[in-house]
Amino acid sequence: MGLLGLLQSDPTAFIITALALVMALAFHEFAHAWSADRFGDPTPRSQGRVTLNPVKHLDPFGTLLLLVAGFGYAKPVMVNMARLGRWQNFWVAAAGPLSNILLAIIAALLMRLLPADAVFGANYDSLTTLGRILLTFFSLNVVLAVFNLLPIPMLDGSRILSGLVPSLGRALQQFERNPMSFLLVMGFILLFRGPIGRFIGMMQQFALGLVFSF
Repeated sequence: MGLLGLLQSDPTAFIITALALVMALAFHEFAHAWSADRFGDPTPRSQGRVTLNPVKHLDPFGTLLLLVAGFGYAKPVMVNMARLGRWQNFWVAAAGPLSNILLAIIAALLMRLLPADAVFGANYDSLTTLGRILLTFFSLNVVLAVFNLLPIPMLDGSRILSGLVPSLGRALQQFERNPMSFLLVMGFILLFRGPIGRFIGMMQQFALGLVFSF
């Protein structure tokens, strides 16, 4: 179900989820752009991507997919890999998922450190609005981190793996130059959406268990 379905069933959850998702996606792409800029590649800065402004990072079609299908993407940060060394490319790729892990840790710490009634309410039987915001922000960042770490072409996981195995990186670059590569990757993800979703859900539950188990 896309975000539009959530808008019909629970408008408050729609607003919380939409805002949390926009923030998480913007921070993810900013992390890629900032790290590439710090390593000496001027491409992201020249395209105005070294910013936390979500408007600079949202992709119109990717956003539409999120609204309708519950699956989408932000505008990828363009990086001139030739300007960067092997390990610099590795860390630029890793910066996105790491930024989402950092945001998830911050949300988890707030859930643990804030007074319990501020998160769970006076009777501890339901989440407060603040609790819903923190839990949603935590969950979405975990989902984004896990999904982007999958070793699928065009995702950060494949580029991280390419940094470890240079020959794989060359093959990946050749594949991504193919005009059909985007459609092939999208088709693969949609075809295996079920197993991918179950794996991400399992990791999400594992992360939630870590937060509330101590």
